[in-house]
Amino acid sequence: MDILMGDKYRSRMMRGLDVVDKIEDDLSKSERTRGDVLATAARLFRHDGFYATTMRDIAHGSGIEAGSIYYHFQSKDQILSEVLELGVRQLYEKVCEIVRATKQRPEEFRKTFALLIETHLTYLLTDSDFTSANIRNYPMLSDEARAPHRELRASYAGVWNSFLQDAKDYGILRNDISVTAIRQFILSAMNWTVEWYKVDQYPVHILAERMSKLILDGMCPSHRADVDGQKAGDVAASVEEQDTIGKAAKTRAEILRAAARVLRDKGYKATTLRQIADEADMKAGSVYYHFKSKDAIVDEVLNAGLSDLLSGVTAAVQEFHAPIDHHARIATAIWTHLHFLFKASEFTSANIRSYGMLPNHLRKRHKGIRHEYGHLWDRVLREAQEADAIRPDIKIVPLRQVMLGALNWTVEWFDPNKEGSSGYLSLSEFSGMLITLLLEGICDRENVARA
Repeated sequence: MDILMGDKYRSRMMRGLDVVDKIEDDLSKSERTRGDVLATAARLFRHDGFYATTMRDIAHGSGIEAGSIYYHFQSKDQILSEVLELGVRQLYEKVCEIVRATKQRPEEFRKTFALLIETHLTYLLTDSDFTSANIRNYPMLSDEARAPHRELRASYAGVWNSFLQDAKDYGILRNDISVTAIRQFILSAMNWTVEWYKVDQYPVHILAERMSKLILDGMCPSHRADVDGQKAGDVAASVEEQDTIGKAAKTRAEILRAAARVLRDKGYKATTLRQIADEADMKAGSVYYHFKSKDAIVDEVLNAGLSDLLSGVTAAVQEFHAPIDHHARIATAIWTHLHFLFKASEFTSANIRSYGMLPNHLRKRHKGIRHEYGHLWDRVLREAQEADAIRPDIKIVPLRQVMLGALNWTVEWFDPNKEGSSGYLSLSEFSGMLITLLLEGICDRENVARA
């Protein structure tokens, strides 16, 4: 009897263990599926944008039925929230680890700085769709969607601030620009790389090395950059108010401006003709009287933005004649770029913010003018280098890419509407700060010269 009871007990126990194993397997499978959904969503958010990605897209990419995704997540907003959290959390923890392991000595600063740059770029460009999805989507989200993530993003910024403040206290960093502005400049230069970096061009560590040196030491070789020549604002003022629409009818022009605003805030895929019509305060059907399709509108917006920028900077550069003050010419071109980005053209900022998520057929149509703008900058920078106004160890194309990246990302953190408010820089002052950082770097050249 005892033996029989023992067998029954053991049999029940074994059945119980089987149930436990099954529960654990189910949990493990569920966790794996959940992870697959998040990874798929991060990839789609990174390339297509949050607004344009549907739950069906995420489910299909994860290899599950559309309805099954709701077993794991209540909504696309919940998925987004977790993707955003992971995107910064992974990077934040790694950067904290590096900073904690750093001995606070001046001689360690450059080495640690280079490692922080490489770590941020590695997560952003190759290792984590989550980080890229965060960087590309966060600026276009509502305040409500951003709110839960502000604390973590502030913590990440705080780690950089602390690291940079220590360097400033040691006399390594320049004193004429705040640590906060220096940190924003650094992160801007890095974050824009998602729009242009191609892994087959050169490895991330080479990009990080070049970027680190440029940010630390600037592009000019002299003790102080000479920008006392022609004032940037004087030249840019002559191209400030260009006719960006030409002879187009008033209604057509307003549709284009409305489209620029929607495109800037929502991205290409999430922009609809109805939204454009609503923004223009007209009926959706009326839009078709002026444009055949959304792509026709976007085409004109993109072309206007690039044309404005190209013609404006070209005119500014052409104001300089031999003998050319190269630092002043570069400063003027930078000032003009920012002027069109923030004031002279709604189309330029729409182009800058939406380009990364445009379909290939639209990108190709504007490739020529983008290359023309890049070549303009390459010529200006190369001529400066040939005149010994730019260090000979700097490669021109990566310099241009990093420099324009730092300028373009300012649309995400500089608010020209606050100009004149207490504690806020004017656009002119802001431009001057960026010119100084790009030409001279973040390090204190006085101390470098004395060392």
